[in-house]
Amino acid sequence: MLNPTQVEHYNNEGYVVVPDFLSGDQVAAFLTEMDVVSAGNTLAEHDAARMEMEPNQPADGTQVRRLYEPCSEYELFGAFSRSQKMLDAVEALLGPDLVYHYSKINMKPASVGSAVEWHQDLSYYPLSNRGSVSILFYLDDASVKNGCLQVIPRRHRDELLSHSTDGFFQGRVTEAVDESLAVPVPGNAGSVIFMHAMTPHASIANTSTSPRRTLILSYRRADAFPIYAGEMTHKTEVHARLVRGQFPQEARFEDRSFPIPLYKDAIVSLYDLQERSREGEMAAN
Repeated sequence: MLNPTQVEHYNNEGYVVVPDFLSGDQVAAFLTEMDVVSAGNTLAEHDAARMEMEPNQPADGTQVRRLYEPCSEYELFGAFSRSQKMLDAVEALLGPDLVYHYSKINMKPASVGSAVEWHQDLSYYPLSNRGSVSILFYLDDASVKNGCLQVIPRRHRDELLSHSTDGFFQGRVTEAVDESLAVPVPGNAGSVIFMHAMTPHASIANTSTSPRRTLILSYRRADAFPIYAGEMTHKTEVHARLVRGQFPQEARFEDRSFPIPLYKDAIVSLYDLQERSREGEMAAN
């Protein structure tokens, strides 16, 4: 359970850090499971349905960029996503009726870990209201050097920043971002960041000698329904499930209007979309 001060910080700033949310044993168990899942996969030959590889490595390189949907694929993570401690914390932020939305693990390996450009999670998954939280668990010590999360506080109550160019969704903020407002969010392994789905965030490439593996879970209020069946909604909604309370008989609407992410082409992931967007921008210039 989060205490009132932590809930107030989340509501005011758009995020809150809780140190040592995971025990050392939990972190070790998660890392062991990730090693088992990743074993034997290379850039040239890997299970593309379950993972994405870092592109900047040899064909026989084994550096994984992302593991897809661990809480649906592997019981260790699934049990954690349903645990009382986890759901009590989410309930403190969103209320008693909760839907598990999606999960992923960003591996951010040493030397080659990909950057994530500025974006807001709700831009990918428009909902009838803003009752959605993204939760990042550091499984390694995270610092600016190995690409810890960066956020722009107090931006979660404003309108969504532009994520489109020429009418098509780019998966990243396409207007100017005042990075002087950005706040790095370092933490030790086991720390967790509860982040509002409207909080702008990013992370730089990991050029250090230390990995920065991060388990990410998303939950939403049960009355926050998808309002557009776009590319990413299809990928995640098959895993969405009620995990506490009950479904309401009505959707709750918060914004008079909200941008819809129209995709020009099929995509694999956030990384894929952001990289294509940046390449297109460079070609246009």
